[in-house]
Amino acid sequence: MEFLSILQTAVNAILPIVLLILLGYGLRQRGFLTEAFLKNGNRLTFRVLLPVTLFINVYNIESFDKINWPVVLYCVGMVCLIFLLGTFTLVRATRVPQRKGVLLQSFFRSNFAIIGLPLAAALGGEEALAVTSVISAFTILVFNILAVVALTVYAGDEGSKKHSVGGMVRGICSNYMIIGTVLGLVALALRSVQVARFGKVAFSLREHLPPLYSVLSQLKAITTPFALLVLGGQFSFSALRGMAKEIAVGTLGRIVIAPALGIGAALLLSRYTTLVRFGVDEYPALVALFGSPVAVSSAIMAGEMGNDEQLATQLVVWTSLFSVVTVFCTVCLLLAGGLLRA
Repeated sequence: MEFLSILQTAVNAILPIVLLILLGYGLRQRGFLTEAFLKNGNRLTFRVLLPVTLFINVYNIESFDKINWPVVLYCVGMVCLIFLLGTFTLVRATRVPQRKGVLLQSFFRSNFAIIGLPLAAALGGEEALAVTSVISAFTILVFNILAVVALTVYAGDEGSKKHSVGGMVRGICSNYMIIGTVLGLVALALRSVQVARFGKVAFSLREHLPPLYSVLSQLKAITTPFALLVLGGQFSFSALRGMAKEIAVGTLGRIVIAPALGIGAALLLSRYTTLVRFGVDEYPALVALFGSPVAVSSAIMAGEMGNDEQLATQLVVWTSLFSVVTVFCTVCLLLAGGLLRA
């Protein structure tokens, strides 16, 4: 893979996100997107569109039969480790309670579903995409659980009554995106059981209820552009002056420190132990998981849970812009080491 091809891959994966955000910003300035529309759009995205998208993404995974469990466990474990590291480091970068959870979320939560999957496919083909899809079923669930914890604990005075363990458990169980992911995993598990017992799938949403599957697929198709337009409508350049430090820290944590930890530890484990092995099909998944910018849903979720939505929006925009450079550099280094298909 040539350097220009690598750069083109990174730009093609990320630039559409930036352009849709800018379009949303322009439409808001022109009066097409009102404050009431953006508020309701956030609610629609968080409670309907994103849960449906996560359900379909997990449901469409072929099977759990060939899961590389050491790799999956490594990815889940490293996400949790990054979360813990951020708890003791990144949250100290601001004194505003409503910004602490947003910063922590930016550290561990990547845009795995929207940018990660196509990026992994571009870097490693169908084999890498299959590995990435399986990893996503588990890590996206962990992303959302940890996000509820972060955004609940650091919600400030408004969320102080929710700081109990019971409050966090209720928040996790009632989170729409977690519900969507869990339902997808349940459907996938039922399908695997049917194949194991009967040699075929007795009931398939796609085959036996095609109208319902079609509706869910169409909702998934509009999720990303709609969410990005709403996000762009909430973006404000004037907010940069009041949160420049937090934006810098969150961006650095997401697109520099997180990939260095996630991919660096994998390199060390592969070289010095036999616990887990990573190859040309796994490294694209690691680039997608740890190197992609902050998840679009993080801003919507921050607003829904009483945190600083403007900072979360800024972090989505700036990590998306600068991740073009960091993804490019990461891929170049992995290619030089023979860890990606040339």
